[in-house]
Amino acid sequence: MIDDFILNAIMAGIFVALAAGPLGCFLVWRKMAYFGDTISHSALMGVGLGIALGTGSPWVIMVTCALVSGILLLLQRGGKFSSDTLLGILAHSALSIGLIIIALQESLRQDLMFFLIGDILAIDVRGIFDIGLMSIVALGGLFYIWKPLLSLTVHEDLARVEGVNVLKVKIIYMLLIALLVAFAMQVIGALLITSLMIIPAAAARNFSRTPLQMVFYSMILGSISVIMGIKMSSIWDLPAGPAIVLSAFILFLVGRIVPSRFRA
Repeated sequence: MIDDFILNAIMAGIFVALAAGPLGCFLVWRKMAYFGDTISHSALMGVGLGIALGTGSPWVIMVTCALVSGILLLLQRGGKFSSDTLLGILAHSALSIGLIIIALQESLRQDLMFFLIGDILAIDVRGIFDIGLMSIVALGGLFYIWKPLLSLTVHEDLARVEGVNVLKVKIIYMLLIALLVAFAMQVIGALLITSLMIIPAAAARNFSRTPLQMVFYSMILGSISVIMGIKMSSIWDLPAGPAIVLSAFILFLVGRIVPSRFRA
């Protein structure tokens, strides 16, 4: 018999994995893994701002992440600096600001680890509902922009010539990432959420021949990582968030080791 808190953790983790995998595929295709780190780091700033405003609402985190994404889009327009440089500046600046704000809140110092690596085993039914709803919205939003986003991922200039509203698609995609990070923080933490987006997607690439296959496999591998990580956590008394990421990394290594003739 599975304990209720273990079952709650598995359900919440799978909901996150179902949204994180497909969104992460585009981060891998567009070579924007560092963008995920930037948004997750800015989430800590959102946490600090939320506490300072007297609310723990994930919407404050989402708005903060969205604002950082907007700043990135504005800074990219000049073309003076590469995306990697801008992402590095924003990621570390947002993280530093967030840590300073949190440090000024005396009551939060002992809970800092929660924001960094999450506490999936403490999630309740309301949290599962919120994360499940987030997953549905994120997947629905990705389905809405799937074709234009895939088109600009293949060739942005050609997509623009074909009439794709590149700025609109980028904004929607960034908002979906912000939504995922804001609601998934309590599950796996700000510093690890990017891993759940990138590693299952990268592992899925080992077995995939088409974009749809990679999206499908990323969702499955992410879900398996959640189940494996929570099982490891319960057996060896490990922190669940890092155990989930470690499980995803093991699956990635297995995918690289398996001979190509056994892949799809």
